Amino acid sequence: MGNELVLVTGAGGFIGGHLVGRLLSEGFRVRATDIKPLERWYQQHPDAENLQSDMSLLDEARKATKGVDIVYNLAADMGGMGFIETHKAACMLSVLISTHVLLAAKENGVKRFFYSSSACVYNGDKQKDENVTALKEEDAYPALPEDGYGWEKLFTERMCRHFREDFGLTTRVARFHNVYGPHGTYAGGREKAPAAICRKVIESKMSGDHTIEIWGNGHQTRSFMYIDDCLKGVRSIMDSNIEYPINLGSDELVSINQLVDMVEDIAGIKLKRCYNLAAPKGVNGRNSDNTLIKKELGWAPDIRLRDGMERTYAWIHDQIVSGKNPDQYN
Repeated sequence: MGNELVLVTGAGGFIGGHLVGRLLSEGFRVRATDIKPLERWYQQHPDAENLQSDMSLLDEARKATKGVDIVYNLAADMGGMGFIETHKAACMLSVLISTHVLLAAKENGVKRFFYSSSACVYNGDKQKDENVTALKEEDAYPALPEDGYGWEKLFTERMCRHFREDFGLTTRVARFHNVYGPHGTYAGGREKAPAAICRKVIESKMSGDHTIEIWGNGHQTRSFMYIDDCLKGVRSIMDSNIEYPINLGSDELVSINQLVDMVEDIAGIKLKRCYNLAAPKGVNGRNSDNTLIKKELGWAPDIRLRDGMERTYAWIHDQIVSGKNPDQYN
């Protein structure tokens, strides 16, 4: 800490914006970059060095990492299932970001490098049942990840490993499981299930049209990690000696129908459900096995889904009522 300079790529995004705030509160100097214009960042922290920059370009990555001690690479072209199932090429092109930030970090003598991977790296054959067995880290192989997005994430995990082995760059990798919370996308096509359901319930309540569209049959299961748990995990993993990819996610498994139940209860309303079976829905079941993170760090994400959803619902409600334009972030 002290005089160390930290680079956060993807700082205009949901997790990146929260991470910049956390690092500043811990006393780090922070350089924050994102491809989006500054006015479209979810959060902009005045105490950081905020730069619009495209990390898919090697020269830009070199400039961003110059003089930097620590890198958190969160930059990627991604979104919820509605985006990654229909933008596979765009998701895979994020490999340019991953490759160039790693190369630039090596060239500029960065001390530690964090990569945000995803539970989408896991073998799809292990996620066909809603009553899924929680996924252990070794379940990523033999490889059959989410097409497009998952393949890029798995490939970059291997790059991080080999940059560590071949070049001595200290790398850390966390597999995020469905991060949610305030100050993120809730409309426009890139939003994930918790934010989308909050928005739909709020809009239905405000409009008086008490119906809600649910993608799939609602039986598909997931776990969702609140942003505060994510930040704590990221910082703990970065400072640890864990050299292999590790799960970072809640193990509180719920169905999409149960998630809708929860948001309806928060809103104080019951809605008629219309199931869109043609919509993107992802795998049937996915949950995080937290055995390894508990062993290594003595901790795992533990904020209750209900508590996190109440905070998320309140923030999205305030955005919608105040007439904020959610498209400015897409």
